[in-house]
Amino acid sequence: MNLIRLMSKLSLSVLLILLALSCSSKKNNTIEVKAHQPVLPVLVGKDNNQVLKVEINAPELPSDVYVEEFEFSLEETTNIRDLVEATLFYNREDDFEKASVVQKTKDLSESFSIRGTQPLNEGKQYFWLAVGVKEQPDLLGKIDVQLLNVLFSDGSQVAVQMEAVSQPQRLGIALRQQGQDGVDTYRIPGMATTNNGTLIAVYDNRYNDPVDLQENIDVGMSRSTDGGVTWEPMKVIMDMGEFNGLPEDQNGIGDPAVLVDRSTNTIWVAALWLHGYPGERAWNASQPGLSEEKTGQFMLVKSEDDGLTWSSPINITETTKDPEWQLFFNGPGAGITMDNGTLVFPAQFKDKDRIPHSTVIYSEDGGESWKVGTGAKSETTEAQVVQISKGTLMLNMRDDRNRATRRDSLNGRSVAISRDMGKTWVEHPTSRKALIEPNCMASIVSYDHPEQGKILFFSNPDSKTRRNHITIKTSFDLGMSWPESNQIELYADDTYGYSCLSIIDDNYLGILYEGKKELYFQKIPLNELIGF
Repeated sequence: MNLIRLMSKLSLSVLLILLALSCSSKKNNTIEVKAHQPVLPVLVGKDNNQVLKVEINAPELPSDVYVEEFEFSLEETTNIRDLVEATLFYNREDDFEKASVVQKTKDLSESFSIRGTQPLNEGKQYFWLAVGVKEQPDLLGKIDVQLLNVLFSDGSQVAVQMEAVSQPQRLGIALRQQGQDGVDTYRIPGMATTNNGTLIAVYDNRYNDPVDLQENIDVGMSRSTDGGVTWEPMKVIMDMGEFNGLPEDQNGIGDPAVLVDRSTNTIWVAALWLHGYPGERAWNASQPGLSEEKTGQFMLVKSEDDGLTWSSPINITETTKDPEWQLFFNGPGAGITMDNGTLVFPAQFKDKDRIPHSTVIYSEDGGESWKVGTGAKSETTEAQVVQISKGTLMLNMRDDRNRATRRDSLNGRSVAISRDMGKTWVEHPTSRKALIEPNCMASIVSYDHPEQGKILFFSNPDSKTRRNHITIKTSFDLGMSWPESNQIELYADDTYGYSCLSIIDDNYLGILYEGKKELYFQKIPLNELIGF
């Protein structure tokens, strides 16, 4: 009996060992798989939006092993029906733009697989899952993707390490894409919401290349009457043509800013026109004087029918520019209407010594005439303006000192306050301290909350060194602080960096910002930023 029991125990032990060996053969301990969702929007109009990046590291690769299947989950995605297709890409290098297609599928559900026969290389290599979305998805929806499992051709599988920082991705719209309507590059976003709730987006149509004036550039406009869900075809609203016999690439007009007169619902767009100076940049080429042959021109157009039609260009250079200044023009971005009806555009000028200053230009008679403030601070350029109390303006400015101090603790936005319409300015206590920047245009808007009072929203590349990490921030104390808990990052990768915010209504904030040669729109619930 004892011998029989001993043999039974030995047989059971052998069976367990064999079972363990069998199970272990299905696990590949030499391959490591990591995955995370990028901080990027999933855009309408783009076929391949990155929603998952997978890094496979195979330091000791068995021979002839390839990936056979990826298993994914979309369980936490708001509406899977918003997705039309998923594509798996592969590249030996960490470069999605040069990745090749492994396989596609339109069979998407809470759990789905993509099979492929992608051979592996020793070391690190990368896979991406990318999706396309339907034309009119829920812009407030979110895409959540998890990698559940990776199966290999030898029957083995590897447990996936999903990064804890991965977050669901927001939806958005690729409003203007490179090459669309014959335009090489779309840049310099401005946006405002009319009294009727219509969104007006303005921007540069840079037909030939990405460079600034002087070039063949017009101001384009897009219009949405449903809160940004759909947009009408683009219209060109500022085009100086072949003025005075010179070709269009010597009559560029751009860097627009948009403003809505809250008293009349008239929409104003300001832009800079440069005449002549082929091959030169307006920033350096423009000279003292007032005529178009000498200096850049401050131009306006207006719409009195909610953006359907637009006036011919109106030149206000002679009545606003100091002849000694080398250059004078608007924002870009957006302007405001103050509580008393005064129209205000942010502006900038280069003085007789070629030193730039941010300032404001304003009208107290509905745009019939315009007045100009003094320089808020030297070495400042592109600015945005908000009213923070009765008669008080806050100017939030790009500071060119940051070019030389990109790793300095003071590498940030300059901020100044005026209580007399720009005649005098006082530096804000947070100037160059509270809002970091990589020397770039930014946006700031105010919102009157029924319980919390005035709230400020700000957007820019949240970095000291590169134009990436496009982020919206919130301040409950008129810009004294910007709590991290009330911030939303939208786009982590490198971009051209400019952005413009607009309050859509009491529930939503809109943002129009630059990718690379393109413009993206996203709609953000205010309660996600405010936190209540």
